Amino acid sequence: MLKRNAKTYLLVACLALTPLLAGCVSPVAKLHQQARDLGLVALDLDGGKFTLSGFLNRPAQATERLHVYLEGDGRPWERGLIPAAEPTTRDSVVLPLMAGDPAASLYLGRPCYNGHAIDPVCDSTLWTRARYADRVVASMAAALQRFAEQNGYPQLVLIGHSGGGTLALLLAERLPGTIAVVTLAGNYDIDRWTDYHGYQPLQDSINPARRQPGRVPEWHLLGERDTNIPPALFESALRARPHAQVIRVDADHNRGWQAIWPKMLQRLHSVR
Repeated sequence: MLKRNAKTYLLVACLALTPLLAGCVSPVAKLHQQARDLGLVALDLDGGKFTLSGFLNRPAQATERLHVYLEGDGRPWERGLIPAAEPTTRDSVVLPLMAGDPAASLYLGRPCYNGHAIDPVCDSTLWTRARYADRVVASMAAALQRFAEQNGYPQLVLIGHSGGGTLALLLAERLPGTIAVVTLAGNYDIDRWTDYHGYQPLQDSINPARRQPGRVPEWHLLGERDTNIPPALFESALRARPHAQVIRVDADHNRGWQAIWPKMLQRLHSVR
């Protein structure tokens, strides 16, 4: 009820402030507009109990490989105090990267994001303390596995920004078709991250740093100017992972990734 009321109050406020209506565009509407402007196609995926909304970018030629883009955490909290009524990102970091990718690529949404926060199966724990919970990862893995099988993509490259990097590592464990993982400012150790910032622990989430390392090539890109996930926070731990390469790049947490992305795509092209 709280989530529905919050959205109702926002709508009333927007209608009362007609001259400022442009500022009241919802995060979901903004995300879809950004995707349309980039030529991407919206779609819904079956994630079991959850419906996952995402976007698709198909190449001109058929390919066996699918690049899967995973967004950061969006806005789980309002003013850092109360759970957000709508956690969807206000400005996607990965959609522009995906739009410039010549490979077949899918933006895989999370449970309860991208317009599904008021779905009956959703509650705010799924974008706050349980944002990387088993039920979240299991739903995304099932949806992606089904999509890949139905569309003929036996190979998956998982690409995640920030909390999407967390999910990329967790999904790789469950998807045997994964051939590479790329994280951009990835939140590798969620316990250390919450301690560093003084945030509430993500107590119902899975921590990739406590899982067994995978066996596929990994690239972990860290932004030199990132204050959310500074390179020193995880760099040594990431370098200790087998099959992992750690690269510092000229970026902050959200900006600078487009400039370096073509070179990263060239590296991925060599993965077999």
